[in-house]
Amino acid sequence: MVYPLVVTKRMMEHPADSHTMKRYEATGGYVAARQSVGQTREELVELVKASGLLGRGGAAFSAGLKWSFLAPARPAYLVVNGDESEPGTFKDRQLMERDPHQIVEGMIIAAKANEVHDSFVYIRGEYPKPARRLQQAVADAYAKGYLGKGIFGTDYDLELTVHLGAGAYICGEETALLNSLEGRRGEPRIKPPYFPAAKGLYMKPTIVNNIETISNLPHIINQGSEWFAGLSDSADTGTFMMSISGHVNKPGNYELPHGLTWREVIYDVAGGIRNGNELKAWVPGGASAPWFVPELHLDRPVTKEACAADGSMLGSGAIIVMDHTTDMVGAAERLVAFFAEESCGQCTPCREGTTWLDMILQRVLNGAGRDADIDLLLDVADNISVGLGWPPKQTTICPLGPSAVSPVMSLVRHFRDEVEAHIASAPHSGGQGVAVSIRGIA
Repeated sequence: MVYPLVVTKRMMEHPADSHTMKRYEATGGYVAARQSVGQTREELVELVKASGLLGRGGAAFSAGLKWSFLAPARPAYLVVNGDESEPGTFKDRQLMERDPHQIVEGMIIAAKANEVHDSFVYIRGEYPKPARRLQQAVADAYAKGYLGKGIFGTDYDLELTVHLGAGAYICGEETALLNSLEGRRGEPRIKPPYFPAAKGLYMKPTIVNNIETISNLPHIINQGSEWFAGLSDSADTGTFMMSISGHVNKPGNYELPHGLTWREVIYDVAGGIRNGNELKAWVPGGASAPWFVPELHLDRPVTKEACAADGSMLGSGAIIVMDHTTDMVGAAERLVAFFAEESCGQCTPCREGTTWLDMILQRVLNGAGRDADIDLLLDVADNISVGLGWPPKQTTICPLGPSAVSPVMSLVRHFRDEVEAHIASAPHSGGQGVAVSIRGIA
């Protein structure tokens, strides 16, 4: 089946030069930006609200509504989050690398809508080619008079800076990103009072949007909010990009309408499970999302509301598919190890708890598991995310700690028998005189 393309249309139709100014302008580029510079804040905010565009960075919050929350103090700033670090997510990389002018134009629109004169793109340090492409696009836009003083021949000024981070997952969290952009440690800020729309970059009102979110704006300006809303049959308007990886025949980025079922996404779009194997589970929205299993979720719709009702989220749009050969204890340990490694260390429950969850899972995997380890996993997890429900109630400043709880809860909820089998195979599963020490746990 052929699905409508919005943010990937240019790169699919012109793969050789979709990143260039020449191709971008030849396919209607910067028309929307030129138009938006002549519009008021109220007009642009209401247009984006009416489109139903939700943030594509993970939280899925209304972009127009976020803009409307911007405090009246000026100066204000626009920061675009390109610190794509969630395991399994690689959609923003493709947008930056293959259609960077779309991002620049989207930023002009967002800046004008929020009365911003200084804007920034924060890109993860491991993305050198996307950064170079975006830097070149910015330079080309300055040369054309689309950025800088008096853009498009008007009295509106806009500066755009591309900033590379040092490669820390935590800087994908918007307040940690702002700290890093200011030259501070990449640690999240407490909210309240540090909601970016009120106290953001340099303690001034700031809008933080995701790369994909910004990429949609030129199309909404050009085609209208009703057109964008009509691209999907569900309450989630427009299209969205999904990064599909794991045990599928056709991994990659796909731009899809909301409302498909998981069966359609995994089997029709991604070509089904490799080597004729059976589907065992999948991560629906990045490593921090609770897992889905085929017997419960395969024919459920891929929408924000349906995922929330099923106890998970679409998140960053990363689907990691696991077939029946997967050791689910090992899968959970790899995800928990990532979060333990990337914890900034600011909050004790996250700094200590994620490390202990990883050590317990390592012990189980290494044949030294104890009968009490499942209860111990749940106890440690409960001290990070109280009640172990979804959405999580956290004891931490940001959601990184609860993100490590998601794979643990998914493992115990759906694959407890595999944990028990690992423990039963341990020579000292009863916990008496365990001879093996796993990273400090005797």
